[in-house]
Amino acid sequence: MNFRRRIVTEQIGLQLAPMIDVVLFLLCFFILTWNLARYEADIDVKVPTAKQGKEPKRLPGEVIVNVTKDGVINLNRRPVSQDELQQILTGVVQEYPDQAVIVRADAEAKYQAVVAVLDACRAADAWNIAFATLRPGASDGAVPPTTPAPAPAKP
Repeated sequence: MNFRRRIVTEQIGLQLAPMIDVVLFLLCFFILTWNLARYEADIDVKVPTAKQGKEPKRLPGEVIVNVTKDGVINLNRRPVSQDELQQILTGVVQEYPDQAVIVRADAEAKYQAVVAVLDACRAADAWNIAFATLRPGASDGAVPPTTPAPAPAKP
């Protein structure tokens, strides 16, 4: 006679509800960060407003150059010199001659810093240049930046 009780062991199962919660949380996180990184918008740069700006047609692989208030040129979220920017743009233009270059200059940036970026673009033979602006009354994070129409096709 066996007086011991048999312990009924339950199979350990995979809990799907917490796993789905974690996956959905990660999905939301990556979508939000991807959306911010898509524009490569430097948060410290407050672009000026323009009444005649148009909503840009976002193209994959756009080169976005940020010029901060103190005149630092940022490309891909890292500071670069004018010569380094020119070398990078020369390589890009050789591969993709019609590549768009968007200049996001702070409203309080020195004009000389913007001219340095334009000089680097000209030396690299980049012709498709646009300046990022905001619509009047819009905050910098409310809507995507607007850009005036790019320069006409290269002669």
